[in-house]
Amino acid sequence: MELTTREPLEAFLGADDMIETRHPAVVEQSHVLTANASDEVEAAERVFRFVRDDVAHSWDIQGTRVTRTATDVLTYREGICYAKSHLAAALLRAAGIPSGICYQRLTLLDDDSAGYAVHALNTVWLASQQRWVRFDARGNKPGVDAQFSLDEERLAFAIRSHYGEVDYRVNLASPHPVIVETLRANDDAIEMYRRRLPSRLT
Repeated sequence: MELTTREPLEAFLGADDMIETRHPAVVEQSHVLTANASDEVEAAERVFRFVRDDVAHSWDIQGTRVTRTATDVLTYREGICYAKSHLAAALLRAAGIPSGICYQRLTLLDDDSAGYAVHALNTVWLASQQRWVRFDARGNKPGVDAQFSLDEERLAFAIRSHYGEVDYRVNLASPHPVIVETLRANDDAIEMYRRRLPSRLT
């Protein structure tokens, strides 16, 4: 899909308070995952699989800990999609592969009766392909089968426009301020997930 990317490519290799690209623990884990990869595509897929499969989604395990930064997630191996996207971006950047974050607005339930929540996923720039590719490392479960794919997007959730769901097609180098504020304002991941996730990006 077409993404709007307004920042220079170098911005997608940088670090901030959430995407701690240069933290020693992130650098070490990135090296473990990508050092002997045959190319950037394999390296990116390894990062995707690690964050998807080896880091639990807080809701799936009913974990109350709120992880926020890449190192939080790496240390505790749990987090909601926002935090997991920070880790994925940091690991890729530490390997010299540009990565960003984008968002979707999804219904909380199967329909729009309970309202909406913003969901986070990642982008990766593949120089060999000369394009951005999106992936969703939220974590698979019954009904969710996200994969890393160059042929077609295989994300965790398909957008259903008839329910008012939105695919925000903006590729960001840093997490959206609304997302950062949400993580910082909460100390119980389950309560945050149930009642305090933002319903849209402003």
